[in-house]
This record gives sequence, structure tokens and C-alpha cells, in this order.
Amino acid sequence: MPALTDLTLSEMQHGLKEGAFSSRDLVQATLDRISELEPALHAFLHIAGSSALQQAERADEARRAGADGRPLLGIPMAIKDVLTVEGLPCTSGSRILEGFVPPYTATSVQRLLDAGVVIVGKTNTDEFAMGSSTENSAYGVTHNPWDLARVPGGSSGGSAAAVAARCVPAALGTDTGGSVRQPASLCGVTGLKTTYGRVSRYGLVAFGSSLDTVGAIGRTAEDVAAIFSVMAGGDPRDATSADVGVPTIDLAHALGKIPLHGMRIGVPKEYFIAGIQPEVESAVRLAVGVLRDLGAEVREVSLPHTEYALPVYYIIAPAEASANLARYDGIRYGPREPAGDMREVFFHTRGRRFGQEVTRRIMIGTYALSAGYYDAYYGQAQRVRTLIRRDFESVFQDVDLIAAPTAPGTAFKIGAHANDPLAMYLEDVFTLPANLAGLPGISFNVGFDGNDLPIGLQLIAPHFREDALLRTAHVYQQATEWHLRAPEL
Repeated sequence: MPALTDLTLSEMQHGLKEGAFSSRDLVQATLDRISELEPALHAFLHIAGSSALQQAERADEARRAGADGRPLLGIPMAIKDVLTVEGLPCTSGSRILEGFVPPYTATSVQRLLDAGVVIVGKTNTDEFAMGSSTENSAYGVTHNPWDLARVPGGSSGGSAAAVAARCVPAALGTDTGGSVRQPASLCGVTGLKTTYGRVSRYGLVAFGSSLDTVGAIGRTAEDVAAIFSVMAGGDPRDATSADVGVPTIDLAHALGKIPLHGMRIGVPKEYFIAGIQPEVESAVRLAVGVLRDLGAEVREVSLPHTEYALPVYYIIAPAEASANLARYDGIRYGPREPAGDMREVFFHTRGRRFGQEVTRRIMIGTYALSAGYYDAYYGQAQRVRTLIRRDFESVFQDVDLIAAPTAPGTAFKIGAHANDPLAMYLEDVFTLPANLAGLPGISFNVGFDGNDLPIGLQLIAPHFREDALLRTAHVYQQATEWHLRAPEL
């Protein structure tokens, strides 16, 4: 029998139901694996060892009682440290929230707890989810388990690294501009970005309120589907949540003689740009060929306003961040820097406890919203955002899904973009458009480059069609073995 931590979430579910092992066995193995690898990975900001074991014992008691049919009962998971969990620290990777312990739990997390999940810890993140490498965390860099000298992607890099390293079978992340899909690509795991509003944002520390989404990272599409089907749904505490019903995703019936027969997949020419790593383009095109062999119809499509997505995002997201982060003033949350009066408290606390990237984005966003510049920058960006959304709407009249690279390259060396913010922003050039349009997307492993680093394929679907994404990714994973490979640690 393989080590318990080598099992996928679905295999863990089966083993628990069959009595092959207990939840306490599973959680203890998970905590032992984290303890073994954490000094090298630094994927976690907080490990909830004692409370996780207590949760596991309660799950075992409920299972022995024979009356508990919760779908994720006793399954260990990790939560990105921008989602609140009552009683556990929530820093958002920032010194300005150091020591903050929220008195409430995010809706997405609560629904997992209600389904029986055992939370083993909070994962590292770029400060306030602003970054593409998890280098911007105030508490240290997370390392990619495929090569410890490289980044895991970001901002959900801690979650992706923890899943790839078999520390946990799955973890929650958030995606504002690619922060679930890009680290999933760089770490060789499966990451789902949900439709804007499909999962409640209540309890999510806000970055860009019109862009933020809660997503899931796992080893397989089947694992991610199990999480998504639990946490999706409307929430009266989030006015932007969409009450479109709880999704039922049965991947067991997704396979057939020609499993993707009738599926139309568009490949946008704008996503194969100069500068893309040749091995990435090759692997992605080969993966699209596999989807064709599995019955899909593949055709080239055009999203003409894609070239504007990067500048549009880096006006809208910082503008919304500047408004959202105004609440961190040393008065209501976290530690307070000593000063002579209230105004000095604001300046000293924010000046000393926000990191460089967060400060940069606040300044950009404040400028874009300032009198005399609002229409020229923020207003214009919103108009172009509408054009980007209409491009997708037009293409989805003719195809069911869009297939493209998740990232222009594989994992880069830690520090490679330290002095070049634009190079870092370009890491999300293929993921940003889906956020601007509010669309769901998924990334999964489709190969490796010459350095044995994972390559991700991204699929994008119309609003609320996560089922199509998960079904297609599942079919691909049943026909290939890329998702089975694990880093040697």
C-alpha cells in the first residue's frame, strides 16, 4: 500500500469509507509529512496540529457511529492565509496583520468544515495576494518542490507547493489575476478558478473586489470537483454571490467510447506570443491534440483585445486594492506603530508594515482614482474591460471551451524578477483576461520542460460552466499520466 500522503483526495475518501485507515492516521501522516518537508518548502504560515488531530478523532467517532454521510469527512486540507478561519491566525502574508486572529470563518471554508474537512494549516501567500511567485510574503519565500531554487508561482504558491509535495491532498487558494491557475501550472497540479460570484467571498481578505475568486487546488480534476461542489453556491452575506444552485458534478459518467464527442475547443492565436517558452507552446499544442483525439473539435479563434488585458488589469486591480487596503491603519487590525497623534499612527503603521509590492500597487491605484485622472485611467480601463468580456462572449457562441497556455514559461529562479516588476506582471499575461471577464478556468499538467519543470494547459469556459472544465480535464487525465508524476523530495 502506498504511503497515506501519496493518496489523492478521492483515494482517501474511498479508504476511509472502506476502513483501510482512520482519519487520525491520515491527519497524523499529513502532519508528519509537513514537519519533514516544511523546513525546505516553507509552504505554511501556521500549522494547526493539535486542533487537526482533535477534528480527525471526532470524524472517526462520527464514522463509527454510522450515521454521518458528509462527503469530505476526515479529509485533511490546507487553507490559503487570505481566508479567515475562526481561531487560526490570518496574516494575508503581511506584517500589518501580524497576530490577527479572526472571530469568524469564511463561507467557503465553513462549507468545507460542514462537509467534514480537517484543516491542518494556513498556507503562505504573496502579501494580500499581490504577486506571482510567493516571494512577496512578509514571512519568507515558498520554494517549488520540483526545484527548491525556483518559485512555486503565486499568489497561492503555498497551497500549490503543499499539494505538489504531497503534504496535503488539496488546498484552497484565491485567484484575482491567475493566482490559482499559475501556481498550479508551475507546481504541476490541478487548479480551478471559479466563476466570479460562484463561491462566496465572505471571509476573504479583499484585494480586487470585482476580480477576487475562491478556488481549489488538488492533484486531479476529480479531487477539485469534490471541493468545488461543496463550497459553491449563493450566500446572503456576499451581495456579489450568484445563487445559481449547488452544482452536481458526476465525473464517473464522463468517460465513454469517444468521451469528448461534440465538445468544441477554441485555441486563441493571441495566446501564442513572442517570448513564450518553446517547450510550453509545444506541450500545450500536443495536449490540444490529445483532446482532439479524444473526440473534441478544435479550431483557431481570435480574442482581439487580449493585448490590452495586462495594462487594464494593472489599473483596475491596484485601484480596487487602494480602496480595500485603506482599512489597515493601525487602529482596527493588527499591531500599531507608536506615534504622537492619529495621523502619524496611520503613516507609521502603513509605511513600516506594508511591503514594497503592496505599497507600489496602492500608489498606482490611488493615482488612477485621483481627481483629474479617474476618467483617463480607471474609467477607460473599465471600458476596455467590457471589450475583453465581449470578445469572450463572441467566441463562446462558436466554441464550448478555450484552450491556451497557463503561463508563458515554467518556474523561474527565486529572485530572477526581483528588480523588474513588469517581468513579474507578465507571468500572468495568459490568466488575467478570464478574471477581467469573470470566467471560470482550470489549469492542469500536460508535460515537462528540459529541466523537469511542469507545464500547464489552461481551459476557460463560459460563466458557471465549471462542469465542462472539470469533465474535460478529467477525461484528459484518464488518458494521460502527467498528473501522476511527483517531485522527488
